[in-house]
Amino acid sequence: MSDDANGIIHLGCYTAASGGRGSGIVAARRDPETGDLDLLGVVAETPSPSFLTRHPRLPVLYAVNELTEGTVSAWTVHPDGTLTALGVRSTGGDGPCHLAVDPDGRFLYVANYGSGSVAVHPLDPTGAPGERTDLVVHEGHGPVADRQEGAHAHMVSPDPAGTGLFAIDLGTDTIYRYHRDDAGRLRLAGRTVTPPGTGPRHLARHPDGRRCFVAGELDGSVHAYEWDGADGLTARGRIEASRRSGLVQPSEITVGPDGRFLYLANRGVGTVSVFALDGPLPRYVTEVPTTADWPRHIAVLGRHLYVAEERADVVVVFPIDPTSGVPGPVTARVEVASPTCVLGERTLNL
Repeated sequence: MSDDANGIIHLGCYTAASGGRGSGIVAARRDPETGDLDLLGVVAETPSPSFLTRHPRLPVLYAVNELTEGTVSAWTVHPDGTLTALGVRSTGGDGPCHLAVDPDGRFLYVANYGSGSVAVHPLDPTGAPGERTDLVVHEGHGPVADRQEGAHAHMVSPDPAGTGLFAIDLGTDTIYRYHRDDAGRLRLAGRTVTPPGTGPRHLARHPDGRRCFVAGELDGSVHAYEWDGADGLTARGRIEASRRSGLVQPSEITVGPDGRFLYLANRGVGTVSVFALDGPLPRYVTEVPTTADWPRHIAVLGRHLYVAEERADVVVVFPIDPTSGVPGPVTARVEVASPTCVLGERTLNL
């Protein structure tokens, strides 16, 4: 792999439009040896870019703008990390909170949390998003009255190869399975219902292409599944997200690059749980305090774990022990207002 942005990462945040203190997308240069971040400043002033992603081939960055009338924005990324606007499109929904580009770089998917819908945008040869080709609205509710009164799409996860898509909906306790056609229309191919009150938030895929792990935001859990490579998910079991007492509200979940460990951020108790993936179910190893109580997002980049502490206005860096997978003592704390997403360097995928 080779980086085309000189080790530069980008950070999303909440701005005043969503009650946050940030002002847009921040760029930082990452030292691959120490993990340290050298902040380069705000490179795009845009309302509440709460989640970011990159095009798989082009130097293009995308962000949701988590607003009542949601939008998705796109920029060309320059070698110094600065951004030039490519376009803004309406997502057709309320509160978009997650987005992803399909592996061939032709379409962008967006999860609208507030309105419980999934939008599809075509991408032109420059990577700029076009008008929606589809908007699928979920229906239903769950047993947690104040969080599951209706559908709340929280994540979109395209297959690493092909045209399939998982859409994870916290409000309906459902993982929807879609196929996308060449015109950018989605067809429902199946659904997996989690236990009532799970509140599935995000899904992490294992490098083996079979295992999937889902963070249960409302029941403080990790649910393990096996994917058949087509449209079926088989439940393998549930484990507790944390062994701490108090509020446990999982946020981001991710598998380390070598597939040996699973990491889960727990808001409320302010920890990252580490699970070994050496058996049929994730095996709890330990959990590490993140220095504050609201780790909204985590990312494993190289040999380091990056934690976006939304309410503490800081991104925290931990070295990861290569044998145990456990994050060691904090090596860096970087002040970033209301950070919500850590997006690593783009790697060439040609």
